[in-house]
Amino acid sequence: MNKSRRKPIQKVLWKKYVWQRQTVAQLAHEYHRSTSWISRQLDQAPFATAVKIEPRPLAIVADTTFNGRSWGVCVLRSPKLKKNLAWQVVKKETVDAYHECRWRLEQKGFEITAAVIDGKPGVCAAFWDVPIQMCQFHQIAIITRYLTAKPKLEAGKELRDLTLTLPRTDEVAFKAGLDAWLQKWQSFMNEKSCNPETGRKFFTHKRLRSAYRSLARNKEILFTYQRYPGLNLPNTTNSLEGSFTLVKEMLRIHRGLKTRRKIKLITAILAK
Repeated sequence: MNKSRRKPIQKVLWKKYVWQRQTVAQLAHEYHRSTSWISRQLDQAPFATAVKIEPRPLAIVADTTFNGRSWGVCVLRSPKLKKNLAWQVVKKETVDAYHECRWRLEQKGFEITAAVIDGKPGVCAAFWDVPIQMCQFHQIAIITRYLTAKPKLEAGKELRDLTLTLPRTDEVAFKAGLDAWLQKWQSFMNEKSCNPETGRKFFTHKRLRSAYRSLARNKEILFTYQRYPGLNLPNTTNSLEGSFTLVKEMLRIHRGLKTRRKIKLITAILAK
């Protein structure tokens, strides 16, 4: 095949590989070529580039998704434009990853006016100078991890029920409910037990205490979207779920990829 035809066929193969979800084996059968030849063409296809958008002030949604435990991708997205604007492959979800993505975005001339985040400790530091909204669904998931979906303790049931009202309540009502819960259950929450072997005391209801502390710590950023209606902030990071779901689905279809091809595939999906 001459060089003038090679580049177009690489693009065609890559398009079928990504968007038509055809495997290397399927492409090899279709084009009557070896799987190694198909793989070479895919690897030589150009990386996707994000659609150019005129820099402007905007609110972003920031989150990280992982494929297994070895690596993931940190993404900043505009829910208003429905576009992923910056991303970075990471080994861990760290504040540095969010700083890096924000820096890349601001280098292009964008101004971040607010951020919706998942609530991981330290992530707020990357957006300390703008209004922050914590994803309410992430907060519900945190409480469920501590208390389970069906708490046995009455205090746990009441705290989880209160948490489930987040998407349909307002800041004043939620804070009043949390204060009322604490007044009712503080003595119970502070109960201690004694280790018979060491004689050391410990809090009996550790997971209940952790659940309450999470809500108490995050309550100031759970209703930012209501305090700043002009910013049109979503109350969750769900805007990114479509991209994250597609990334995981594609990596499942094309299992066993080397790192470079994985990054290339992720870039194609996020840049679309």
